[in-house]
Amino acid sequence: MRVLLLGSGGFLGRYVAEHLLADPAVQLTALGRGDDADVRFDLSSGSPGALTRFLNAVHPGVVINCAGATRGGARELTRHNTVAVATVCESLRRSGCGARLVQIGCSSEYGPSQPGSSTAEDAVPRPGGPYGVSKLAATELVLGSGLDAVVLRVFSPVGPGTPAGSPLGRLAEAMRRAMQSGESELKLSGLGVQRDFVDVRDVARAVHAASLSAAQGVVNIGSGRAVRLREAASVLARVAGFGGALHEIDSPPGRGGGQHVTAAAGHVPAPAHAHGMAHATAHGPASAHAPAAVEHGGSGGAGGATTYPYPDGCGSWQQADVRTARDRLGWRSRIPLEESLADIWMEAACRI
Repeated sequence: MRVLLLGSGGFLGRYVAEHLLADPAVQLTALGRGDDADVRFDLSSGSPGALTRFLNAVHPGVVINCAGATRGGARELTRHNTVAVATVCESLRRSGCGARLVQIGCSSEYGPSQPGSSTAEDAVPRPGGPYGVSKLAATELVLGSGLDAVVLRVFSPVGPGTPAGSPLGRLAEAMRRAMQSGESELKLSGLGVQRDFVDVRDVARAVHAASLSAAQGVVNIGSGRAVRLREAASVLARVAGFGGALHEIDSPPGRGGGQHVTAAAGHVPAPAHAHGMAHATAHGPASAHAPAAVEHGGSGGAGGATTYPYPDGCGSWQQADVRTARDRLGWRSRIPLEESLADIWMEAACRI
């Protein structure tokens, strides 16, 4: 099977490439903007005609699109996430290769959901920001293209390679610095948010399964379980061996003061309802759909915590309904969150 992978240099793309290369039946060609690509091509500015000629030359059976942008203003996000996908769809329509398209979407396309609910593929999308809007527009282009195509809506990917600028990557880096300097406390905010985390290696398996399947339309890719960022932070502290306290700063106005969570405990009781998101980080690549403002140091009041605008526009809760992935792809997540967090920590600990 000849596969053309777009965006092989990104967080998800790297693991998709690694998984596909392990399959002896796959002949992989990587196209992208980076030096590590087999062929250099910018989907956001390249012409459909040029891409069509390349498709006719390579004649792939499957095209996988992991390319896109997660940062920038509305214009940049539209160019990299929507215009680029329009180029891919038009090129495939013009080409005679008849390739199947596997498009990587994201949970930000759904926007906020009701706490306690599982979001299925037939939910009405209401993205809460320009990133989700640009990805939803790309999904609609794919679904309306008439191509043999499937869109995988990936929820919150984590694991090895998680960008250092993402919420969990930033938290791991703050722990590393705190442990290195002998500090006994981390001040955190925005930990009441709940997200459906899925390991990037499981995502790569889902992409491979989708490329081999006949599934069309939208398929959710997630663990099917929402986890509070507070719980993830506590587990990360435990696998890191951070014996200090995580000092949580309640972010929404009108609530009480912060609370201390003992990092070594490994479990944090969850309140009945998710909190607001006034204090949250800007997210990195699409792997980081959760907030966490961090500040290390043993002194300073609640007002000293760094805060950022909430990134993904998905509110306080997201949890995927993953029955379609199970039924149509034969896929389900395998790697537990603790293992994903341990891998994030190992990379942070090795950083100098």
